[in-house]
Amino acid sequence: MSSAPALREQFPFYASEAPPCHYLDNAATSQIHRQALGAMVGQESSRANVHRSPYRLAEAATLAYGQARQRVAHFLNAPSRDEVVFTSGATAALNLVAYSFGATLKPGDEVLLSAAEHHSNFVPWLRLRDRAGIRLRILPVLPNGRIASASLAGLVTERCKLIALTHCSNVTGAVSDVEAAVAAARAVGAKVLLDGAQQVQHGPVDVQTLGADFYAFSGHKCFGPTGVGVLWAKSAVLDALPPFLTGGGMVGTVSLETLSFAPPPARFEAGTPPVGQAVGLGAAVDWMMTLPWAEIHRYESALLAHLLEGLACFPAVRLIGPDDLDARLPIVSFEVKGVHPHDVCQVLGERGVALRGGHHCAQPLLAALGSEGATRASIALYNDLADVDAFLNGLEHALKVLS
Repeated sequence: MSSAPALREQFPFYASEAPPCHYLDNAATSQIHRQALGAMVGQESSRANVHRSPYRLAEAATLAYGQARQRVAHFLNAPSRDEVVFTSGATAALNLVAYSFGATLKPGDEVLLSAAEHHSNFVPWLRLRDRAGIRLRILPVLPNGRIASASLAGLVTERCKLIALTHCSNVTGAVSDVEAAVAAARAVGAKVLLDGAQQVQHGPVDVQTLGADFYAFSGHKCFGPTGVGVLWAKSAVLDALPPFLTGGGMVGTVSLETLSFAPPPARFEAGTPPVGQAVGLGAAVDWMMTLPWAEIHRYESALLAHLLEGLACFPAVRLIGPDDLDARLPIVSFEVKGVHPHDVCQVLGERGVALRGGHHCAQPLLAALGSEGATRASIALYNDLADVDAFLNGLEHALKVLS
């Protein structure tokens, strides 16, 4: 396993000889890459607002912001950079779809979700159901945490207008069967929204191959800054949607009697955008496009296999999710019999291992899997065998202490 050392040195987190901890909380947020941090700091150190102003600093800011949009479009293999809308994060992007696409729905129209969704792709639709009278249909999960794609045929009806799914579960690491979801949607003329928050940390995404209509993700989970995210959508879809937030920058004309909106993406970027963060995100995905992802995926899978083999040695541990390496990312959740996940995290945290415990903003999924809370370890490209071994040794210690 030789990938991590060469990449580690590119992250400020690993700049010291002794990093602050064995960081295995990557599903919550990744460490920022030096290229992203440098680009953001450079932009913020001598900044101006974007659009309209003719002085040099403002023109440079507008150019940098546009270049960031182009870099994200390239990362997603989007046909046009005008299909990229900058938001404050994946949560804002998903809410934008729920509000703007939701405004086109009528009482009785159906939206299909899965029980595996993060609350950010669940709560907005619950609110829309209560507000607009739409019907929600729920795709169940199997005992191993994978979405039961075979149930699509019985749940997708002629009234279905949208299938909204996680691309990869933030709890189990299971990757959804996007092809099946897209096929089911197309059969009835519905759209497809993918929550890509977890997927993007593990390489570029091809939205054209996926066939979805919307794709949402956050910058801070793919080695970029916090405070910025992306909603990608097909041009024809964006053109047909009303705005979510209103204010400066998103209008065509305004008078006392009339109002018109700017074309996308400006229509969905009201107010001053997160210019520095967007520039940082553009630098992060630009760096990601240079990496040997096939090699990195093999490396991450080897670390995942080692972690799963280690967990299997503890009789008191129950895995929450699949126990194999097929169609999954290196995100692993588990529970310890009779022990609260926060206690597990506390003991390992004292030994320098960073994990996350709780319901992971996915209460319906944990309920479906018979769990009230889980501890989660998540691996990124800069992790190494020492991180996984520190976790396994720390867990062994925690089981002794907490028993």
